[in-house]
This record gives sequence, structure tokens and C-alpha cells, in this order.
Amino acid sequence: QVRLVESGGGLVQTGKSLRLSCATSGRIFRLYTMGWYRQAPGKQRELVANITSGGTTNYSDSVKGRFTISRDNSKNTVYLQMSSLKPEDTAVYYCNAQWTVYKYWGQGTQVTVSS
Repeated sequence: QVRLVESGGGLVQTGKSLRLSCATSGRIFRLYTMGWYRQAPGKQRELVANITSGGTTNYSDSVKGRFTISRDNSKNTVYLQMSSLKPEDTAVYYCNAQWTVYKYWGQGTQVTVSS
């Protein structure tokens, strides 16, 4: 079983930045595609960004140019640097790990952006 623990959420003003972290257990972190998803009240969970084991990144159009996903395989950790935050970025952010047919989720961290 893989355990994912997110941290770094909070309340910020429009235009400010936050960095989310997701610490992952397990010995094969480097093989996982790691992703950040978010779910706002009344909406479906959506992909924000992901990064493959080879370092290829993918972003949703809504965050492209503002958010950056990165990983540190030596620390089994994936990060999401969020800049120029907007009220519409308010959501619970979930960390996700995928490898072959296996998919794991963290418990989520709340990000609230005030206008």
C-alpha cells in the first residue's frame, strides 16, 4: 500500500502564491506518474497537473503558466507551485500516484483564495 500525505494548503489572497507538497511512501516512487487534482464544491474532481517518471509535465489550460509541478525522487515528494492564484482556484487539492493499474490518493488539502 502506498501512502500519500499532502501539505501546504491554506488561505491566501488573490495574486499570491502557495506551494503544495505530497510526501509518498514506497520504494518505487520514481516509477510513478504523480499528479495533482482538485475538487471545488459541487464540481467534479479535475486534473490540475501531472508529471511522469521521466519528468514530462502536463497542465490543465486553467493553470498553465501559473502553476508548476515538480518532483524530487530523492525525497519521494512531488510539489505544486501555485502562483497568481485566483478565487476560482479554491478547492481541495489531492495528490495522486499511478503506476500500471495501481492508483493511489492522498487525503487532500484545502486551498482557499480570497478576493
